[in-house]
Amino acid sequence: MKALIAFLVLFVIGAARVDAADSAPLPARESSQLLVLLNLPAPHYRPDGGYAAGYADAAGRAARRGVARALARDNGLALATDWPMPILGVDCYVMDVPASLQASDMAALLSRDPRVSWAQPMNSFHTLGHDDPLFAAQPAAREWHLEEMHGAATGRGIRVAIIDSSVQLDHPDLAGQVVRSAVFIGTRADPAESHGTAVAGVVAAAADNHLGIVGVAPNARLFALRACHEAARADTLCTTLSLALALHAAIDGGSHIINLSLGGPSDRLIEQLVRAALERGISVVAAADRRVANGGFPASVRGVLAVVDGAAGAVPAGMIAAPGSDVPAPLPGSRWGMVSGASYAAAHVSGLLALMREAEASKRGAAPIAAELVVGSDGRIDSCASLQRAGAACACECTAAARVAASVTPR
Repeated sequence: MKALIAFLVLFVIGAARVDAADSAPLPARESSQLLVLLNLPAPHYRPDGGYAAGYADAAGRAARRGVARALARDNGLALATDWPMPILGVDCYVMDVPASLQASDMAALLSRDPRVSWAQPMNSFHTLGHDDPLFAAQPAAREWHLEEMHGAATGRGIRVAIIDSSVQLDHPDLAGQVVRSAVFIGTRADPAESHGTAVAGVVAAAADNHLGIVGVAPNARLFALRACHEAARADTLCTTLSLALALHAAIDGGSHIINLSLGGPSDRLIEQLVRAALERGISVVAAADRRVANGGFPASVRGVLAVVDGAAGAVPAGMIAAPGSDVPAPLPGSRWGMVSGASYAAAHVSGLLALMREAEASKRGAAPIAAELVVGSDGRIDSCASLQRAGAACACECTAAARVAASVTPR
């Protein structure tokens, strides 16, 4: 029987400042939290420019922290931690909101302060997938002619950021596939988790190792960025800040594709980081929720590829479909199992984009750019025609209809 991934209520992160390379905020007390964004000065501006740059940066940050501390004190809040986000030109301050106050009301109040770029409540996000009984076949092997496509491209030279729960780095199908890992929630001592491991495997499980499955892009290299943790009943939860830190790391680290197999409420900070990624030519793929208008967030952000499981029925307008049911995938404990859901459909699209970017780079002899997917009128991707459009010789049977179908471009 399929185990449905359920929605959970707001989950917040802890108060202590930690090193993101080794650990990150843990779930906090029952009080809610608020994110307050203060603008960084323009790069050329140094109010104490007579000193060395390092001193100037430290002094500026100390000044902003003083402003944040005063804002917290004056509004009955407690300053918990802070994180620089230079890609957006802001420092992010996390403040604890006591039970007697509403985080949304405090966000609106602080957003009117001229010293604040904006303020927002801490949101939580959940993944979109569920376990299913194990079957032996990969849907993409049949539906997408995966082996034939690998004759044209395997994702070589393409970096895919998996922003998810913890990935088992030494899984037999993932050993050597992850070139960078970081933890933004929990600690490195936490065990590997099912959702992140399965998503990573669908994208880039090793080929020809006589084990398990073959990823859609087996020669792509992964950034395993843990922004979510698995709670009771296999629910996988993330927070605004953990996602923001992982997105910042993915952008700053030079990823070509960012996979977001998750969804939650609209969130200004996450949206700005997603837009920053898109503006830099990074493809962003998100799992879409059929039950929510425009697929929910972040799938609804203009330019994000919103992906649903093609086996779950007709494809809603503005979304695209990929294999997502009864997908064999790596699981923690060096196991394999069957998974289903939009989370894994999104992972298929991230893998296909890696193939397309490799083909595009080979054709141009330059850095890979985002080629357009080919999608039929029914919302289903023609993988072979997409790879051909990107510049690869058609290595499998491309349908004539799909070759002239509308392509998915930023919405």
